[in-house]
Amino acid sequence: MQKTYRATGLGVAAATVAAVWAQGALAEGFVYVNEHIDIAPLCGEEPIRVALVDGYGGNSWRRTAIAEIEDEASKCENIVEVTYAEAGGDLQAYSAAINGFVAQGYEIILAYTDFGDAAIPAYRAAQMAGTTMVPYFSDLSGQIGVDYAANPFEDAFRAGSIFGEWVGETIGEGKTVFLGGLAGSASSVTFLEGYKEGLKAYPEVELLDDNFIVTNWNPADAQKAVAGLIAKYPEIDAIATDYGVTSLAAVKAYQAAGLPVPAMAFIATNNEYSCKWMEAKESGDVWPQLALSGTTADVRFALRAGLAARNGLDAPEPRALVAFPFADSAAGVDPLCDPELPPDADLSSSLPMDKMVSLFEQ
Repeated sequence: MQKTYRATGLGVAAATVAAVWAQGALAEGFVYVNEHIDIAPLCGEEPIRVALVDGYGGNSWRRTAIAEIEDEASKCENIVEVTYAEAGGDLQAYSAAINGFVAQGYEIILAYTDFGDAAIPAYRAAQMAGTTMVPYFSDLSGQIGVDYAANPFEDAFRAGSIFGEWVGETIGEGKTVFLGGLAGSASSVTFLEGYKEGLKAYPEVELLDDNFIVTNWNPADAQKAVAGLIAKYPEIDAIATDYGVTSLAAVKAYQAAGLPVPAMAFIATNNEYSCKWMEAKESGDVWPQLALSGTTADVRFALRAGLAARNGLDAPEPRALVAFPFADSAAGVDPLCDPELPPDADLSSSLPMDKMVSLFEQ
């Protein structure tokens, strides 16, 4: 499936969500994903067509990311086209989409790193053909300037470590599991490794499964998987996930079973989750939660890195991106909730509000 969006050149400024976290800023060399620089000095003058390729599409996170890149690209009048394709979870289809855009002469290709290092040959071929190739989200093992032009990545290991530390501090002792996405997903593996690292300081917290629980980042599959966990394990005190939709599915599974919801640490939230949590807080039946979010804006960093490389400029921002603390019950930071917006709306995104509303009206 392929859709094409044409940039307007209007240069609408991106909105950001302010958040406060008691632990303060992370180490130098990282940037929070809601902190953006001006793209204008990077645009250049030559007409540029940009393609975005996902290995797996269709969910609300991916839809929002498409809108994010369309918004960011609109600030460069010389970006004349933004085109999107997704591969349905198939590496061959993913590589074929990249090859196709190269053959069509697209100047910049951005690609979500669903397949990790396995896709490096496709990236290298695109880069060698003269395309500015920018895989983003996972930290790949290839060489910048040879296998691809840039590789901004979400520091999933750091996020997982934060989850582990938060869970350890929150429950003290007990049992936990980690919900990931597609089987073998590189980003889910990295999140889990970080989670294990964060839990090391809390030996009384037991990780019940050494592997992540596959959910396909799908709410129905996630709720089914968590129902199975509930049947298998009589006690789960905390659940960490790498996608808010699967965390919400876990909440629903516990509520359907008539059981208290365990502590939840997750990344990439949505309006339905936030509103459900706020309703639970008002009723006195709330669960502890940590939500790191804003990751749909990662694609903006990828576009800026691609433009810099295309135009022979120094990298404008650090490669490592850190999801910002959107909500943390332990720190007294409640999530933003707007009942008038659709359940899928991500209020942590960097989209202007009018564009977010428009996105979910489609």
